[in-house]
Amino acid sequence: MNASAAERRQQVAAGLAEVQQRIAGACRDVGRDPGEVTLVVVTKFFPASDVRLLADLGVTDVGENRHQEAEAKAADCADLGLRWHYIGGLQSNKAAAVARYADVVESVDRAKLVGRLDQGAHDRGRPVDCLVQVSLDPPDTEGRAGADPADVPALAAAVEAAGMLTLRGVMAVAPLGADPADAFSRLAAVHRDLMADHPSATWVSAGMSGDLEHGIRAGATHVRVGSAILGPRPRIK
Repeated sequence: MNASAAERRQQVAAGLAEVQQRIAGACRDVGRDPGEVTLVVVTKFFPASDVRLLADLGVTDVGENRHQEAEAKAADCADLGLRWHYIGGLQSNKAAAVARYADVVESVDRAKLVGRLDQGAHDRGRPVDCLVQVSLDPPDTEGRAGADPADVPALAAAVEAAGMLTLRGVMAVAPLGADPADAFSRLAAVHRDLMADHPSATWVSAGMSGDLEHGIRAGATHVRVGSAILGPRPRIK
């Protein structure tokens, strides 16, 4: 390993250790077992060599939110046995292709995606885990992503009815400038309602580099962290 590669490994290991400590501390605050929380490391814009470093450091789950980059990276790192999470906004014409490599799609926010994801999972020959993305923004917010909370039951039912999709739970992003504790509390309420009809949908993906503690305190089972582990995103693409 050359000096720069060794330095990069040290950087990533330090960032990973710090985030794992933050997860453990947040769990301790609310009497949870850190083993209940899965860390999804978001590798957008970072090279496959970083994904290999993460795998070597014990990371099992990685997240991507751009289809072309995710598809190439998943193929390049297919030997690592990682669980690939697609966490970005999903175009319906790309949904089948995403389901052919993603193990988890966290951004199912409208019914139009369900049939195409199901087709891609059929093509691949294995089920895809799905999370319903819930919008915590006010209805008129520009660039709003996620399903309205009122639409979650119907969307969840559509996912569950699809032959090759498995409904796992919900995902959300705290709105910019909002109190993440309040936002994730609202997500927890949506999740409780979902669990009443779908008791196996136990996953809650909530919390990123800046607010993962709030997500964990509200019951997150998955946190999505990029920059706190890998550093600032490269200025590319």
